[in-house]
Amino acid sequence: MDLVGSLGRDPPDRESLPRWAAPLPKTLEDIAYRFVWVIVAINLAGTAFGFWYYRFQFGRHPVEMWPFIPDSPLATLFIALALASWAVGRSSDTLATLAFFGNIKLGLWTPYVLVAFSPGFLANSGPAMYAFLFVSHLAMVVQAFVLHRMTDFPVKAVVIATTWYTVDLLMDYFVPLVGDVTHTSVPYAGSTPWFTTTVLQVAAAGAVTLTVIPLFLALGTRVATLRARDAPENPAR
Repeated sequence: MDLVGSLGRDPPDRESLPRWAAPLPKTLEDIAYRFVWVIVAINLAGTAFGFWYYRFQFGRHPVEMWPFIPDSPLATLFIALALASWAVGRSSDTLATLAFFGNIKLGLWTPYVLVAFSPGFLANSGPAMYAFLFVSHLAMVVQAFVLHRMTDFPVKAVVIATTWYTVDLLMDYFVPLVGDVTHTSVPYAGSTPWFTTTVLQVAAAGAVTLTVIPLFLALGTRVATLRARDAPENPAR
């Protein structure tokens, strides 16, 4: 039985990129593409769990605000769709870029708030769920760094992803169109004093910063990719 043929495809070419743009070993990237349907299935399972996890928040918000509530599940759905599209020969730069933004932003924001508000999370969820959420979200960051093999992050796709995650940021923390803000629940009221500020401001500060970081990474990776292609020799690392 051809496992690569049934579970994935031979990986796309790998550009010679700086370590910050392609931090994963080539062997690990190759495995991800050769077993891409396994990764798609894992992300779809994570998406389903995520929607279940947000079930109470859905009930507290009007239907028109629902797209802005399940941030992490949408990020894992984006990467599942991006990888599946590549696997069937219909790669989408837009899906890949949305997935890159979402998996880096939410993959880092969740561990950030888990650490910042650890007493409340541990009291509410227990150590097992705490550890699962922490590790699974860091894994989202890892998988985001295989996407440079299937997209060079064209400007149009970056604009779309930046627009979506900026609007989502506004809905989550600042100016919801209807009702209340839609950010992921944390175990303290937003107005609770925390260090020199409040819980809401600590969470929002992380979200703002982590919206900017993938933007710079995507554009930086695009520049590095175009330079590598223009170089006289481009040996794959």
